[in-house]
Amino acid sequence: MSIFNVLDIAGGAMNAQSVRLNATASNLANAESISSSVATTYKARRPLFCVALEEAKARQAESGEAGDPETGEPYGVGVGLKGVVESDAPVIMEYNPNHPMADAKGYIYRPNVNPVEELADMISANRSYQTAVQLAESAKKMLQQTLRLGQGQ
Repeated sequence: MSIFNVLDIAGGAMNAQSVRLNATASNLANAESISSSVATTYKARRPLFCVALEEAKARQAESGEAGDPETGEPYGVGVGLKGVVESDAPVIMEYNPNHPMADAKGYIYRPNVNPVEELADMISANRSYQTAVQLAESAKKMLQQTLRLGQGQ
């Protein structure tokens, strides 16, 4: 496995955590919004990730790397974004007939966003992002040290 693959994987991880942070920020920004119907109520968004196996196989075929001796699968496949989906948890119905946005039955609807869960997810995504940055920094230092070997220092 090339050191450049490590940088690709770290970059993919940073991208994935950035998407996760953006989804969490969107959820928190809309956590207190109110709607007059279930259909128009904001629903929490969650990114779906997958193993970026096809890209890794193409990279393996290009470079001629052998991969895992037992399975032949490429090393370091990384992560890919499959999409961002809305949560299927039910929205919160609140009886408040005096609210200007209440429907005919007197209900207002709040998003299915749990701020505590979102903050925990944000902390987790932030730490994962920091780990990927540290990984990229370590790979960069190794590359620099390898280049210095050729200079005779």
